[in-house]
Amino acid sequence: MKKILLFSAFAFILFSCGRFGNKEKDANKDMRIVCVSKQLNEMIFELGKGHDIVAVDLSSTYPDSAKLLPNVGYHRMLSAEGIISMKPDLVIHDNDMGPANVLPQLEKSGLNIKAFIGGRTIDSTELMLKQLADFFGVPEKADSLNKKLDADLQKAKDALHLINIKDTPTVMIIQFGRASNSFFVMSGRGGVPDKMIELAGGKPSHYDANGARQLSAEAMATANPDIIIATDYGFDKMGGAENFKTVPGVALTNAAKNNRIYRFEEHDIVYFGPRTGENIIKLMKLFYPDANVPSE
Repeated sequence: MKKILLFSAFAFILFSCGRFGNKEKDANKDMRIVCVSKQLNEMIFELGKGHDIVAVDLSSTYPDSAKLLPNVGYHRMLSAEGIISMKPDLVIHDNDMGPANVLPQLEKSGLNIKAFIGGRTIDSTELMLKQLADFFGVPEKADSLNKKLDADLQKAKDALHLINIKDTPTVMIIQFGRASNSFFVMSGRGGVPDKMIELAGGKPSHYDANGARQLSAEAMATANPDIIIATDYGFDKMGGAENFKTVPGVALTNAAKNNRIYRFEEHDIVYFGPRTGENIIKLMKLFYPDANVPSE
């Protein structure tokens, strides 16, 4: 009887060590991740897990390391076969992937899929970052990043109070869609870009257009923004600010007449993330070049 009890105790110890040891190993195991969200990709890199990402979507351009990875297409025009071919252990998305048949195809293939949804406000972005960090087992990194984000936002807010704003500039953001291969107005929809403009002391320019808000010379002239922010890909495609004035209607605006067309990285203005406070200060410097805006 004693031998049986001794053997049982020994077996339990072995089983316990193996079970907990495997858990620890799994938590730290490198994974093959395909992430099809530019916002989540930046966060994963900031959390120190970028080495696990093996492919991204076309719009994920930050950090530079992400540009070196294979891309599986635009996040709303994905191919299930392209994602499956990367042999991922995990597919991460933010519930903004398409077309509609892609997710069911990925699920049917047996891939492990995880969604992190939110990130349209500062609070929900910080919560998303925390959930992502908890998933990867690095909660302390999210705490540190969120503290820095809060401090940077307060710095931007304090700087804005010190600026003597006589006239709030109207601001329009024009993006070149890599998937649609055309220019369109990104601002004026009440989304993240508008909030970024407001936090930097500007006012989103009112622009009326149908469909995907593609550029109309008439609507552009009516909107008449004081400042145009051109995202990097479209700005570079046109060859600079002077050539950008040839985009329909742009030459008719105060922004063009006063040479206030500025290049801005797309990934710095289309979503909230750990660097949002810094990016707001960058915008503020463009809006108020003569003000004593602190460095980001």
